Amino acid sequence: MISIEKVTRTYTNGDLKVEALRGVDLTIDKGEFIAIAGPSGSGKTTLLNIIGCIDHATEGDVVIHGHQISTLNDKQLTDLRLHRIGFIFQTFNLIPVLTVRENIEFPLLLMKKNKPSKQEIRKRVEELTEEVGLKEQIEQRPYELSGGQRQRVAIARALVTNPDMVLADEPTANLDSETSEQILGLMRELNKIEKTTFIFSTHDPEVLKYAKNVVKIRDGKIV
Repeated sequence: MISIEKVTRTYTNGDLKVEALRGVDLTIDKGEFIAIAGPSGSGKTTLLNIIGCIDHATEGDVVIHGHQISTLNDKQLTDLRLHRIGFIFQTFNLIPVLTVRENIEFPLLLMKKNKPSKQEIRKRVEELTEEVGLKEQIEQRPYELSGGQRQRVAIARALVTNPDMVLADEPTANLDSETSEQILGLMRELNKIEKTTFIFSTHDPEVLKYAKNVVKIRDGKIV
C-alpha cells in the first residue's frame, strides 16, 4: 500500500535548515495497525503528513496505491486524500458550528465522483455514530461534547468515506487513560472488521501495546 524510499524533508527558515526526516525507508501493507513512535520533534508527524499527502518529501520516492506522489497535481492529490485516506488530527479539527451529524457527513458532501445519495449519506452517518457510541449526541455540537466524544466524532469522520487507510496523529494525547483505551480499542476493532489500515503516531509507551507493529523514529531516522 505504501512504499517510502530514501525520503528526506528539510524545512528552511532564512539561513536555518531543519532536517525533519533523513533518509527514511518504510513499507506498509494493507490491513496493518502500525504505530510510529518517537519523542517530540523526532519527525513522526512529518512522516505521517507525507504519507497523507499533506506535506511533500524534499528528496526520495513516496508511492501510495501505486501512485508516485511527486507526479500528481493538486487536484489528483486532493482526490487521493478525499477518497482513499482518513485523517484523525490531534486537535480533532471539528467544525464548531456544525453538529456531530454534519461534521461526519462533510467529507461525503465534498465528493465529486461516486457521491452517495442523501439517503445513503444519512444511513452511513447514523451507522457510524452508533458504532462509535454517539447515537444520542448526533445533533449536538462539538462544544457540548467531552474530549473523548469529540475524538469519536473525528474517528467517524475519518471512516465515513470507507478509506483504505486512516492516519491518526497522537490520537490519545488529550485524553484520560480510560478514554484512551476505549478509543484505541475501537480503532483495533475497526481494523479487524473493516480491514482498514491504521497508522498512528505516538510518544506514549502506554498505547504501543495496541499496535501490531511499531516503527521507532528518532532525529528524523528510523532506528
